[in-house]
Amino acid sequence: MRILVLNGPNLNMLGIREPDIYGKATYDDLVSMITEHCAKKNIEVQCLQSNHEGTLVDYIQQAFFDKVDGIVINPGAYTHTSVALLDALKAVHIPTVEVHISAVNEREAFRQISYVSYYASKTIMGKGFDGYIEAIDFLAQA
Repeated sequence: MRILVLNGPNLNMLGIREPDIYGKATYDDLVSMITEHCAKKNIEVQCLQSNHEGTLVDYIQQAFFDKVDGIVINPGAYTHTSVALLDALKAVHIPTVEVHISAVNEREAFRQISYVSYYASKTIMGKGFDGYIEAIDFLAQA
């Protein structure tokens, strides 16, 4: 099984950005946790991050050609603004789980809209880094 884990804008700043919301662990800590979990499950994983919407679209499209079996995506702020990410996911038709470290549904009103959720099989929020593991396991069982 091959899984692509995509992280959107500002997630490279984990550990620095609003640690009261996102915790003190870094993006490298997240990638290590995911990589170790996938190694135990014999899942091939690639973790990518970009602050640029078009780059994330390119990663999603490339997943189709790379024959990725599932996508875990934390679109960051693009969750609430990006029809382009939604359209890319719909175009490649790869099973997808949306993940958010914080409980987005309990935050500001503008964060209540998720375009990605219109395509994602499941949305996991408010479980910190463990949400990524839950998403990977969900895709592995599908």
